[in-house]
Amino acid sequence: MTDLKTSDLQTEATKKLALTALEALKADQVEVLDVRKVASFTDYMIFASGSSRRHVCAIAESVVEAAEAAGQAPVGVEGEDIGEWVLVDLGDVVVHVMLPDVRRYYELEKLWGEELAAS
Repeated sequence: MTDLKTSDLQTEATKKLALTALEALKADQVEVLDVRKVASFTDYMIFASGSSRRHVCAIAESVVEAAEAAGQAPVGVEGEDIGEWVLVDLGDVVVHVMLPDVRRYYELEKLWGEELAAS
């Protein structure tokens, strides 16, 4: 039982550090989805928008730096070479930073929201 609580606390700490990093670089439209009921690969997905490719990459880098400073190297980072959509995988928390047009096109929050509503 203690391990579960410790794991939950670590996940919450990871979520908080990601949100703090997003806020520090003024990410727009930050949304957090608890996907524990419908996904086995992560507990939370965080979505945020940046105003330009450079901003998207800087926001994602801020999340990576915050995680590394906390002793938690990301599992992976993808998309920083193009900068339209950068995914930062922190294990129990997956952060998507996107340009607004890309975010509207893929509608991931809507997709996952529908999954959550169906569960």
